[in-house]
Amino acid sequence: MLSFIKPWKTLKSTLVFDNPWYKLRRDEVELPNGQVLNDYFVSVRPEVVLTFAVTDAEEVLFVRQYKHGAGRILLELPGGVMDAHETDPTEAARRELLEETGYLADDITPLTTVFDNPTKDTNRLHFFLARRAQWTAAQHLDPTENIEVVKVPLADVEALVLNGSIGVSGSVALCLLALGHLRQEAAG
Repeated sequence: MLSFIKPWKTLKSTLVFDNPWYKLRRDEVELPNGQVLNDYFVSVRPEVVLTFAVTDAEEVLFVRQYKHGAGRILLELPGGVMDAHETDPTEAARRELLEETGYLADDITPLTTVFDNPTKDTNRLHFFLARRAQWTAAQHLDPTENIEVVKVPLADVEALVLNGSIGVSGSVALCLLALGHLRQEAAG
C-alpha cells in the first residue's frame, strides 16, 4: 500500500528538561510542505509493560492506587516502566507483576506493543497475558507507591471496562485485547 504521507524532518533537537522521572525535548522540525516548527515539544519517556494476569482461580489481578496527574484513586492492571538497564519487556513485566502484586507467572505471552501517545510521547506499551499467576511473596513497593491488589473474577472484567470502572487507557485496551485472545483460544 503506497502512502502519500511523509515524515517530518528533525532539524535540531535539544533536551530542555532532564530529570530521572521526566525528560522533555524541544525539536525544530520541517514539515513535508516546507513549514518549519521551532518549538515542537516531545516527552522522552521509558517503555512501559502492562500485564493481564489470570490466577488458577480464574481471577484477574488489578491494582488500585492514587494517580496524582488524574488526582484520583484508579483501578488498573499491574505494570510500570522498564528500568534503564532492562532490555527484555517480558522480564520487566515479570518484575513489575511481582513487585506490585507479589504474584509470579511462568506463562507470560506477549500480545502486542502499541504507542502510548505518539503525538507527544516517545514510549511504547508492551502488553502481556500471564496465565496461572501464583502468589509467591509480599509486594515490593517503591517508597512513593501505596498499592492495593484487587482480584476480579475473569467473567466480570469486561463489565468493569464497559461501565467505566477501569478508566486507564492502557488497562482498557489490554483488558479487551486479552479477553478477545482468551475467547479465541477457547473457541479453538
